[in-house]
Amino acid sequence: MRRPSLPAAAAVLLLSTTAALAQAPAPRPGAQPAARPPAPAAQPAAPRPAAPASATPAPAAAAAVPAVPDAPVPAQPVPVQAAPAQPVPTQAVPTQAVPAQAVPAQPVPTQPVPAAAAAPADPVVARVGTEEIRVSDLTDAAQSLPEELRGLPPPVLFPMLLDQLVDRRAIIIAARRDGLDREPGVSRQIGRATDNVLQNALLTREIAPGLTDEAIKARYERDFAGKSGEPEVHARHILVADEDAAKRIIAELKGGADFAELAKKNSTDPAGSTNGGDLGFFKRGDMLPEFAEAAFGLQPGAITEAPVKTRFGWHVIKLEETRTAPAAAFETVRDEIRQAMIQEGVARVLASAKQGLQVQKFNLDGTPMQEAPVQVLPGAPPGAVPGGLPVAPAVPGPVAPAAPGK
Repeated sequence: MRRPSLPAAAAVLLLSTTAALAQAPAPRPGAQPAARPPAPAAQPAAPRPAAPASATPAPAAAAAVPAVPDAPVPAQPVPVQAAPAQPVPTQAVPTQAVPAQAVPAQPVPTQPVPAAAAAPADPVVARVGTEEIRVSDLTDAAQSLPEELRGLPPPVLFPMLLDQLVDRRAIIIAARRDGLDREPGVSRQIGRATDNVLQNALLTREIAPGLTDEAIKARYERDFAGKSGEPEVHARHILVADEDAAKRIIAELKGGADFAELAKKNSTDPAGSTNGGDLGFFKRGDMLPEFAEAAFGLQPGAITEAPVKTRFGWHVIKLEETRTAPAAAFETVRDEIRQAMIQEGVARVLASAKQGLQVQKFNLDGTPMQEAPVQVLPGAPPGAVPGGLPVAPAVPGPVAPAAPGK
C-alpha cells in the first residue's frame, strides 16, 4: 500500500490535531507555547563499495591524479521523515488563545438618540368626508358586540368594525344633509338618546366610585358575617286549577294516600310530575306571600287543611322539614350586596336631583294628578318599587283610606 504524499499526510495530521484540540481544554491566556521537539538526527548513509580496479592500465595523466577516496554522500531527507518537523501541530496550540482575547469594545455614543414622536392617544383610523373615525369609536363599537364576536382576533375584528363604522358614518352624513335630524319625530328620538346618555353619566359618576371591593366587603361584614341565616322550610305542593279538585286531594291525603303519587297524577306544575311536587328548601321571601305564609305556618309532616289560592291556581302544601340556613358566604351574596348598593345610590342621586324642583303631574284629561302612596313589595331593598325601578324614599304623609272591598 502506498504511503500518502506530503499534502495528504499533512491534511490527515491537521484533522487529527483539530479533533484532539476539540477535546483538550482551551489554553489559558498568556500560556507559553509548547516547546518544539528536537528534529531527529539524520542517520549517515552506508558507504558505497569501491569500484574494482580496471585490468587496463590508466593513462599517464590519469595515473598522476591521486585517487580520491569516496566520501560518504549525505542522505537526503525522505519526505515521510520530514512530516514531524512540520510546524502545523506545534503552532496550532497557541493560536487557540485568540478567542480569549477580548475585542476592544466600541465606545457607545454619548449623544442621546432623539426620541420618536409619541403616538396620539386616540389616533384617526378613517376619514369619511370631513368626519373622522378614531380608535375610541372602534372600542365603543366592540363593546356592543356579542361576547363570541368580541373574542375574535384583532386582525379579524378590526377591519370588520372599521367597515361598519365607515358605512354608518356615510349614512349619517347623508341623513343630516337631507335634514332628517330636524324632523320632529327624529329630533325627539335624538333627544331621548341624549337624555339616556346624560342620565347614565350622572349615575355612573355618583355611584360607581362607591362600588369597590372594600365597600362591598364592609357591607357583608355588617349585614351577613357572623349572623345566623334565615329560617327555611322544605315543602311539597300539588297545584290544580280549581278549589274543588284541591279539596278532593286533601281528603285523599287524610285517607292515607301518598302525596308524591297524587302530585304526579294531578299536579299541573311540571315539577309535580317529575319529583312528586318537591320544592326543596326555600326562604319566606322566595315564594308568593300567601304561599309562604301557609308553608311556614305548618308543622313538619302536616298538610294544609284548606287549599291555598295564588295567581297560579289552588295549592295543597305539605311541610317536610325546617332548618336555619347557614351564614351566607361572601361570594354567594356579593352580587346581591352590590345590586342593593346600586339601588340605594340611585335613590340617593334621585333625591338630590329632585331637591328644590317643583314637580307637577297631570292626568290624560289635563287635570292635576293626585299623588298616590308608593306600594313596595315585601322584602324589596330600600328605594325599590315593583318592576325593580329604584325611586327616592317616599315622604311621610297621610295615607289614603283603602276603598271598600279591597
